[in-house]
Amino acid sequence: MELYFAPLSCSMATKIALNEIGESAATEAVSLKDKKTASGKDYWTINPKGQVPALRTREGAILTEGPAVLQYVADLKPDAGLAPPAGSLERYRLQQWLNYISTELHKAVFALVFNPKAPDAVKAFAIEQIPAKFAFLSGELKDRAFLLDRFTVADAYLVTVLNWCGLAGIDLKSYPVLAAYHQRLSARPSVAKAMAEDMKLAGLA
Repeated sequence: MELYFAPLSCSMATKIALNEIGESAATEAVSLKDKKTASGKDYWTINPKGQVPALRTREGAILTEGPAVLQYVADLKPDAGLAPPAGSLERYRLQQWLNYISTELHKAVFALVFNPKAPDAVKAFAIEQIPAKFAFLSGELKDRAFLLDRFTVADAYLVTVLNWCGLAGIDLKSYPVLAAYHQRLSARPSVAKAMAEDMKLAGLA
């Protein structure tokens, strides 16, 4: 397998999932600015959407879109429990969370905040959505350690997204439940390893 990623982006969730199942994959960094890989490849030829992650699967196919990639990785080793069995209600609950994180947090908020072409008013509007969304998450997590009954790829995605709060000027300490969740998961070996690798590649460690 080969993972195309950008340091500290949403692709870090896939690294976390791979660490969880003890699966190795060749990695190649992508510059999202010029769409070139570290080896000089034109990334558009690998993923016509120009986004990360992109995973070359065991079968040689290119799989894109974070939630889909995460479920593929989880299903490589079902016994690890990163995703409930296909067809179960809990699997649909996992997909519910992956969709929420992707659409309501990643794209509706942080993608706008970090987009250099987004007008200041758009960025401000995105930030204004945070209190309601984080209040919802806090309510869901106040009496549980994870989004489901155990650590899943949804948690790998959420901890990755919460990492961006500081860069976006969001004080996570204002949301104690989420701050505790983020601190707890950041100490998890699979997360700590992926985070350390990406911080080093981003020149922040």
